[in-house]
Amino acid sequence: MSTVPLLQVTDLRIDYGTAIGLAGVSFTLQAGEVLAIVGESGSGKSTTAAALVGLLAENAQVRGGSIRLAGRELLGLREREWQAVRGVQIGFVPQDPGLSLDPVKRIGEQLVEAMTVHGVPSKPARLRALGLLREVGLDSVELLARQYPHELSGGMRQRVLVAMGLANRPALIIADEPTSALDVAVQRQVLDCLQGLAQQRQAAVILITHDLGVALQRADRVLVMQRGHIVESGSAAQVFNAPRHAYTRALLAAAPGALAACPRQRSGAQVGQAPVLSVSGLRKSFATWRQPRPPAVDDVAFEVPRGGTTSLVGASGSGKSTTARLLLGLERADAGSVRFNGRELLAASRSEWRDLRRQIQVVYQNPYASLNPRLTLAQIISEPLQAFAVGTAHSRRERVVELLAQVQVPAALIDSCPGNLSGGQRQRVAIARALALEPELVVLDEPLSALDVLVQRQILQLLDELQQRLGVSYLFISHDLAVVRQISDRVVVMQGGRVVEQGECERVFQRPEHPFTRALLEDAMPTTLAVTQPSAAATPPPVGAGSTREKNTA
Repeated sequence: MSTVPLLQVTDLRIDYGTAIGLAGVSFTLQAGEVLAIVGESGSGKSTTAAALVGLLAENAQVRGGSIRLAGRELLGLREREWQAVRGVQIGFVPQDPGLSLDPVKRIGEQLVEAMTVHGVPSKPARLRALGLLREVGLDSVELLARQYPHELSGGMRQRVLVAMGLANRPALIIADEPTSALDVAVQRQVLDCLQGLAQQRQAAVILITHDLGVALQRADRVLVMQRGHIVESGSAAQVFNAPRHAYTRALLAAAPGALAACPRQRSGAQVGQAPVLSVSGLRKSFATWRQPRPPAVDDVAFEVPRGGTTSLVGASGSGKSTTARLLLGLERADAGSVRFNGRELLAASRSEWRDLRRQIQVVYQNPYASLNPRLTLAQIISEPLQAFAVGTAHSRRERVVELLAQVQVPAALIDSCPGNLSGGQRQRVAIARALALEPELVVLDEPLSALDVLVQRQILQLLDELQQRLGVSYLFISHDLAVVRQISDRVVVMQGGRVVEQGECERVFQRPEHPFTRALLEDAMPTTLAVTQPSAAATPPPVGAGSTREKNTA
């Protein structure tokens, strides 16, 4: 490996008014190297990525420092000069393909545009687009190129973003949480694809992630960031197996482990009582006479215990989200039965569903997309109360204050907008909104996948406390088996639209009966992180000292 770094960041200082974004960050990156940046929300990971591609927010102020790519200084470039860098010298793979891909343009058009905008002629760009789709492991690429993003699974869309990031053969690829919404099997495939193509082209990769297992398994080196500082850096093995900084040890301690046993009597599930939700024979197909497809949901059956938690797990495309939409009345089932407190939901009229929505609420995956950015927290949380004409304006505001206290969000933020909150605070607000009408059942659709490990642990503790106190039941949908094992009373495993296994949490994890369940558990098995206490000679460095070590070890 060359001793001359491909990327050299020196003493980079950025703030957002009175808030510090980066406080003297320094590191280097060699060609062909994979560098992971980890840390909680607000640690500076995304600010670092935005600075490297010239896409800082309007209120960001660069106070000093240097970013040199192959010897060229990037700070101070005009926008036209940045356009010749972004997508050409630096490729970017964003987090959410649902937001990053244009919903009204075909996949092929978007790939071709990523090249023609940088001067590649249309015909070669079209040929290269098909080749890129093959390179990222997709099949039937001619058909896929004519499809729209909504016609692809999450894993397929993420592979398309990888193809776009590599389209112009950049020397540096920045992947910002590229697998946070994917199940473990698809996650591995996407990361294998990204890493393999980067190695073929000797491209360097910066992998921004909150998944410490991914950082350990995929990175050559790791930077740990906290409040705009690099507090620790080194090889992946060194940082994770012999952490020197207290913050790194806190991150590792918060990471859920798939080997940890299901907590005994974890929830307030009321044994012997009728389940709050009972599903049987549920079926849904999206096939048409032109395009026959297997059912998205086929003969699905399970129960949610009263006051307890049932989790739906499975690979991308297994039917988890479609099942949830059927239960919530957002899709019409072809057949089956869904009984809530003994009441059949599939036969409910629109007016009956309005009343049912007071008792069944939902928390969505992405707190950045599920909250209206133009409304205050008071307006967001009181919206369901207003919709059902519950109380007066004064009593609704009092209820909002009460709910904010329940989810541990400072009441002083009541008139703030979501943009002023961290990711964890936003998800707490989404939970408060779901609890406003005192529902009996809350459907939680991947509520933790966009959050770092410290915030994940806090939200899990919050959900458990609320269940114990309020007796609410949860249907928890997740691809993260370690999280599922911590929160569940029962686990339902889905594959190809069918339930292939279900049972008590500990039985499913300890004695899986179906080959697919065993494969999921094997995929989810994390590499052991031996968190050791530092010796006297390995005193944790002061905040920001990681920058100096980084320059010495690069």
